[in-house]
Amino acid sequence: MDTRGINQMIGELRATAQAAGAKSSAPANQAAGGVDFAEVLQGALKDVSAAQQEARGMAQDFSAGDPNVNLQDVMVNLQKANLSFQQMVQVRNRLVTAYQDIMNMPV
Repeated sequence: MDTRGINQMIGELRATAQAAGAKSSAPANQAAGGVDFAEVLQGALKDVSAAQQEARGMAQDFSAGDPNVNLQDVMVNLQKANLSFQQMVQVRNRLVTAYQDIMNMPV
């Protein structure tokens, strides 16, 4: 299982959290070369989408009888795409939970 993309995203999220803790304002953080959380999340979503499209394309090629595509590669790519999607769903769930926790804090 290739987890480099997920590990990279986690590292970028940690860097963003540290930068947010160190800086009080977002514009100053971006001017200092900080990581934009929205860009990190959007990049991760694009990676998941690309993995799903690649797996779907390989499955279609195999179904069409392409001799250069074997079943093992198709199944591995489909599982990788499935796992990356499930991990993204878990990230989304944690973000929603964090948002709800913040919104329920007394002011």
